[in-house]
Amino acid sequence: MTAAKEFHCDKFVRFQHCDPAGIVFYPQYFVLFHEVIEDWFNDGLDVVYARFIGTERLGIPTVSIQAEFIAPSKHGEILRFGLQVQGVGKSSIKMRLTARVGAEVRAKVDQTVVLFSLENRSTVAVPSELKQKMMQYSTHG
Repeated sequence: MTAAKEFHCDKFVRFQHCDPAGIVFYPQYFVLFHEVIEDWFNDGLDVVYARFIGTERLGIPTVSIQAEFIAPSKHGEILRFGLQVQGVGKSSIKMRLTARVGAEVRAKVDQTVVLFSLENRSTVAVPSELKQKMMQYSTHG
């Protein structure tokens, strides 16, 4: 069995991410994790996220999220983010996202999003081609 492929991207911890103690203010992790999902679409799935939202009128709202903040991250550090797909249902995508410095996990989320028509305001089925691309990053092969 081969190891699952994980999407990675790096994010610099900026002043705007931090609280007065100089560490990442936890709501900023949610902003950063969403940036990772956008980067995954653009760079990992080869789907232009701006076109996905603006032209195709599809969104991926979060329906469930569980977060753990394990260790503080400081202004000036570079966080390595990882994304793995836990599963793709008819319209749902379950993911695990992590933020690390070296081998140390700083934060992680288990997040479920749904494919959503911005026109009809309802869920839609994940197209098979998009599901195939997503499953390249699956923990379940």
